[in-house]
Amino acid sequence: MKWIKRFFLLILVLFGLFLLVGLFAPTQFKVERSIEVSLPKDSVYNYLKCLKNQDQFSVWARKDPKMKKSYEGTDGTIGFVSSWESKDENVGTGSMEIVKLTPGERVDMHLKFKVPFENEDDAFFETSSINEQKTRVIWGFKGNSPYPWNGLSYLLNFDDMIGKDLEGGLKKLKSVLEK
Repeated sequence: MKWIKRFFLLILVLFGLFLLVGLFAPTQFKVERSIEVSLPKDSVYNYLKCLKNQDQFSVWARKDPKMKKSYEGTDGTIGFVSSWESKDENVGTGSMEIVKLTPGERVDMHLKFKVPFENEDDAFFETSSINEQKTRVIWGFKGNSPYPWNGLSYLLNFDDMIGKDLEGGLKKLKSVLEK
């Protein structure tokens, strides 16, 4: 009987520690990766502003080629929505909407995840000229992790987890654009 009491006491202490850590952990995260592409900035930007093009380089799109996709609006314009539904839990179900375009420089998107968990994040592509024939592309995500789940940020390194996928996608983007 003592071991049952100790077990429940241990669970209670761990739960309390989890709540305490959440008080001090950050509630927002930001992950960015960049790459140089040997093309003029306008060419790269015009490719990135069309969400359907992500099927050619996004790691998540390549994880499940059988996912169901649907689109609303005109690709490459504010308000265009790309939705997906996958049985692969690494891809899940959700949608992405273009919310802001800064011509030649930046594409801002809002993501709504439904499965495997509900969440909303923001993503962006940013392009800048290195010279007339080289462009730096930054792909970034910003999101929130509400209390008490933000305490998990010390265990789950979002920068490593999401960063690897961004790096893989950017390498594929470079190879697609430089063909």
